[in-house]
Amino acid sequence: MFVPDLMPYNDWANDQLLVAGETLTDEQLDRRFKISVGTFRKLLLHVYIGEYVWLRRWQGESDQPWLDQNEKIRPGQLAERFAPVRRERDAFLAALDSERLARPQRYLDSKGSYFTAPLGEMLVQGFVHSTHHRAQLVNMLRRLNAGAPELDYMMWCRRPA
Repeated sequence: MFVPDLMPYNDWANDQLLVAGETLTDEQLDRRFKISVGTFRKLLLHVYIGEYVWLRRWQGESDQPWLDQNEKIRPGQLAERFAPVRRERDAFLAALDSERLARPQRYLDSKGSYFTAPLGEMLVQGFVHSTHHRAQLVNMLRRLNAGAPELDYMMWCRRPA
């Protein structure tokens, strides 16, 4: 399975957390946890920023800096930001070929260091980054007693027999 094939699942899983997050109060969104960047709001924004920044890196914008993740945005507002990034990402992925996927490219990481990696590996990292942080978001929802969605891949793709 190729990473672009997993993007509909990625979007569905993100959407589950955006919907769950919209039910939280501002106090719950900003409650501190010793998990990742510390709060549900910041971590959900971090997932969005990761998808935005990785897309820019994939497109060859090697100096794309990490964006500020301290914005007091509601999950519903953040959902509106995901939509154009998804459309742009899908158009980019649709135009890829194996030669392009194997070609190394330079990028700036979130700490300000430059690295080089094949585009295909960078695509995997973009997907894995969101998956990793979604697990942390589910953990936060459980600690908030907020009813965490089931994000297992099979929940998205399984069909009744």
